[in-house]
Amino acid sequence: MRTFISRIIVLTASMLLRTLLVQAQGFVWTPGLQQAYADLQKLETQSSQQVLARESANNGVRIFVEDYLDMLSLVTSDDDRLFTAISDREDDRLDALKKLDNTSPWQRVLLAEVRLHWAFVKLKFGKEVSASWDVIRAYKLLAENQKRFPAFLPTYKSLGTLHIMIGSVPDNYVWVANLLGLHGNIQEGQQELQRARQDPTFGLEARLIDLMVRAYVLKFTDADGQSLKRLVSDHPNNLLLHFFGATIEQKNGHSEQALAYLASRPTGKNYMALPVIENVLGDIYLQKSEYATAITHFNQFLTTYEGRNFLKDSYYKLFLCQWLANQPDAVSRPFIQKVTSVGRTTVESDKAAQKFAESYLQRGASANQKILMRARLASDGGFTDSALAYLQPYTEAKFPTIAEKAEYNYRIGRIFQRRNEPDSAISWLTRALVLSEPEQLSFGATAALQLGYIYKQKNDRTRARSFFQKAISFKHHEYKNSVDNKARAALSQF
Repeated sequence: MRTFISRIIVLTASMLLRTLLVQAQGFVWTPGLQQAYADLQKLETQSSQQVLARESANNGVRIFVEDYLDMLSLVTSDDDRLFTAISDREDDRLDALKKLDNTSPWQRVLLAEVRLHWAFVKLKFGKEVSASWDVIRAYKLLAENQKRFPAFLPTYKSLGTLHIMIGSVPDNYVWVANLLGLHGNIQEGQQELQRARQDPTFGLEARLIDLMVRAYVLKFTDADGQSLKRLVSDHPNNLLLHFFGATIEQKNGHSEQALAYLASRPTGKNYMALPVIENVLGDIYLQKSEYATAITHFNQFLTTYEGRNFLKDSYYKLFLCQWLANQPDAVSRPFIQKVTSVGRTTVESDKAAQKFAESYLQRGASANQKILMRARLASDGGFTDSALAYLQPYTEAKFPTIAEKAEYNYRIGRIFQRRNEPDSAISWLTRALVLSEPEQLSFGATAALQLGYIYKQKNDRTRARSFFQKAISFKHHEYKNSVDNKARAALSQF
């Protein structure tokens, strides 16, 4: 009997001590919260919600995980009404976290994570100024945490990401970053992401961010593609990895691999709905010139999606499906007219759709533009045989305007580059650069960037540096920020 009572006393004391520790520290990764966060990283939201309901409301980790769930809900739905309804939760959660133990290294990390969640959300909803302040405050929190707790690995996932972002800021904005106290470079950020990959909590996220940096800021290599394939393969039930794997590979001209990731993605009612996948599938089949299938996916996206982003883009692509299939103007024109009256121009693809629609409705498009568009779409998807077949019957003389001549040369150069024939690509890209420079056409900036990559691969550092600098020198074209970011990132590696 005494043994039984002793055990009860010990158990009660242990439970009391654990409760006191939770109250004192305020940041406890309980088994339930670990599972909930892991499930959210896979976009399994239903099970996460059930777990969160059973966790202590005073635990800073629960506050963070709930915020992560809200962020995912907003960025996947683009629902303006939901954003309006729950946007005040940012301040509520920040206030709650500030009241918890400020001697814990988790406090500043989770405060920064919540700010970054809402920065991402606000960017999707066109609130750039407020998003920028969230990023600045998150940076300062993480930088302070690094000084106070330099061995605390969770700091480095987001701090590394921010250092890379700061390091790739165009030259004309560097003074702003310095004025705001933001410092960092790409190498430093990459090293910090490597450290974060060892963290059991944020390690998977750090691996994905590292690959996204390589895809969108640096140069995505075949070795990076293999790393991505292993990451997705190691997590077959992770919808988020399948989705980002597809978008990364599509961005880098490997749409067949992107299609494979989407075809093998996990499905089921426990996963968060991702209508944007239909938009991505529509893009891929448009690149493959399978217009009827592409139309089905774009229509499915428009039927299930409730947001305002990607609407212009989808109607523009529906127009392309009809226009490139040589349908009559009466069939294709309503889609391009729709572009100007729906959605908003927050994301790049919607901005591009709006620009094309305005030009087409004012001036129409020549048969030459249709040839170049077919080649562009096929090349962007990595279908280089088709892309080359579209252009081989023609010479530069076929295209009367400087812009068309420059694009013709650029497209052929990119096709050879994607086919791992850099020596064949050089003359075409050089010609595109020469044609583009007087009028500062975007084809010149992008051609210079690709020439920089080719010569860097050849270990001709002088020529590579010269072309990256040339890419940055182009002014006021529609891809300036992305081209400058990539060129600056490449220059920083010399």
